Amino acid sequence: MIRTCHLDDLPPGAVLRVPADVPIAVFNVDGEVYAIDDTCTHQDASLSDGWVEGRLVECPLHEAAFDLRTGAPTCLPARRPVRTHAVTVHPDGRVEVHVGVPAPGSGAGVAAGAAERGA
Repeated sequence: MIRTCHLDDLPPGAVLRVPADVPIAVFNVDGEVYAIDDTCTHQDASLSDGWVEGRLVECPLHEAAFDLRTGAPTCLPARRPVRTHAVTVHPDGRVEVHVGVPAPGSGAGVAAGAAERGA
């Protein structure tokens, strides 16, 4: 588990790059918090530097896009999903990322990062 920030420091539309063994990108999309590996699976580019539209992030290098909920690529050139991580937003606003822990409803081993409230 990594304590990343306070929710007040990650307003809707914001993204935070978290240094770790494998860097993590934490996104607040309309009040829902998602966490994914920060590196595009197509080529080494930081997804936290990408563009967010809805629940998708577009890689700034070659425009591959990934679903923040599942990590699945939605267009070429990426073919492999990015790893996603469960997120807990505590009642006091602390945001924690559970690296490598699948979130509820993530499906086939790819952990969606939708925030759990109040854990």
